[in-house]
Amino acid sequence: MEQTLLIRYGEIGLKGRNRHLFEDILVGNMRAALAPDVPAKVYREYGRMFVDVDPERTAEALRRLQRVFGIVAVNPALRTPLALEAIQEAAAQLVRRPGDPARTFRVSARRANKRFPYTSQELNHLVGAYVLRHVPNLSVRMTDPDVTVTVEIRDRAAYVYAEEVAGPGGLPVGASSRALLLLSGGIDSPVAGWMAMKRGIKVHALHFHSPPFTSERAKEKVVDLCRVLAAWSPEPLPLHVVHFTEVQKEIYRKVPEELTMTVMRRFMVRVAARHAAAVGAVALVTGESVGQVASQTLESMAAINAVTTMPILRPLVAFDKQETIALAQRIGTYEISIRPYEDCCTIFVPEHPATKPALADVEAAEQALDVEGLVAQAVASIETMAVEPQPAYAV
Repeated sequence: MEQTLLIRYGEIGLKGRNRHLFEDILVGNMRAALAPDVPAKVYREYGRMFVDVDPERTAEALRRLQRVFGIVAVNPALRTPLALEAIQEAAAQLVRRPGDPARTFRVSARRANKRFPYTSQELNHLVGAYVLRHVPNLSVRMTDPDVTVTVEIRDRAAYVYAEEVAGPGGLPVGASSRALLLLSGGIDSPVAGWMAMKRGIKVHALHFHSPPFTSERAKEKVVDLCRVLAAWSPEPLPLHVVHFTEVQKEIYRKVPEELTMTVMRRFMVRVAARHAAAVGAVALVTGESVGQVASQTLESMAAINAVTTMPILRPLVAFDKQETIALAQRIGTYEISIRPYEDCCTIFVPEHPATKPALADVEAAEQALDVEGLVAQAVASIETMAVEPQPAYAV
């Protein structure tokens, strides 16, 4: 009888002929999450994956696997030979607790291996009866018991487990190409980046920095946000920092005040789209939500989108602020995002921004600017760093 971690995934199982490609990425991401501090053997069989790890490192392995997108649940399990007696003893061992307090339980068996000589229903009775005889203070309850003992009969072994640790779900990072996340330092954009990663997108972050109007502490805040996101990634998260001061100064010198926010965001998208092509990203990701602020009306988004043909993903588009805050708190970005350092989106904010800017008016306002020269200057200023979680794969 050996301990193992049984990994269950969700929608990967629906990928048909491409399923093995997603499974390969998930196995690689699990190995990256565990290495180098948690030596483990990660492997797969049809429909299941397994992690064999030193029992003393099981808790740490579980903590890390909970941050691997694509995993729906992890079950600490006992692997036994395909013998009824071994399965029965494994079930009793899992249910037995110090002092054996009064509890209810049931057995739920399933057979992927149809050659096993007992049906699932027969296993439920045989294993349940054995546990009742060998563990005191137990009674059977089929609905909502305190403990459910699951028995999986597979081709080469049986797996018995009674505990489940939830994973984040989604698709493994790297399964859905690469995108560039416009990361401001506020509450929304880190959450949008996390949600993009959950859909299997490998994220690069792009931050617009405007010294002396924004401080080094504001930039450090963004680095810290990337550290949190990197904890959900199989590799360090690239952060690209754009020096945006000259662009913002030109906008606020020459563009009508009510259109400055729209024009600024059009410049951000132009810079991001150009840099995305340079790093192999095929889409942009933003933290915008419809109606949240003046620049996030449908008319504003249309005016901003008009400067690129690159897809702009807005994972938070239907979230209200409380939903975004709740998710930010859950993933660990909220306390960093509320540090009181201004970013380039919170400086030079017009008193009465246009909420429904006409594209013709915006394009006319930009006639006063050297658009190509400013974009090229901003792109040329980009500095890149690889941000790792601290400590490795932890928050």
